[in-house]
Amino acid sequence: MKAFLRKLMDPSLFRFLIVGVINTLVGSAIMFGLYNLAGWGYWPSSAANYILTSILSFFLNKYFTFQSKAWSGGEVLRFAANIAVCYALAYGAAKPLVRLLLSGASAAVRDNVSMLAGMVLFTACNYLGQRFFAFKKS
Repeated sequence: MKAFLRKLMDPSLFRFLIVGVINTLVGSAIMFGLYNLAGWGYWPSSAANYILTSILSFFLNKYFTFQSKAWSGGEVLRFAANIAVCYALAYGAAKPLVRLLLSGASAAVRDNVSMLAGMVLFTACNYLGQRFFAFKKS
């Protein structure tokens, strides 16, 4: 277990966090802006965030974080599959969990907290998926 944690805590984790801060700032502006200012719902605003920032994330993580030199359609498909699975798991879990925990709050408060919780869950799931699946070194 210690070896796995040591491997997990390598420089790619810190580069991933730098890329994550950039994506989080851009994505939060998109998601919360669409939800709170444009009146979009939970799913459309959170999905727009991940569709748009995933393009930026692919290139930054491929070349900067994981320093992947290979280029293949398989890598793009693995990345897209990882994003889709992490999004569905994170946001699918966050919404009912927050609804349960904040049952007395308004729908807007619950949705905003759910989107924030989904971001946290997505980040953890996404790092593992990109590191060990999408950009896995052969």
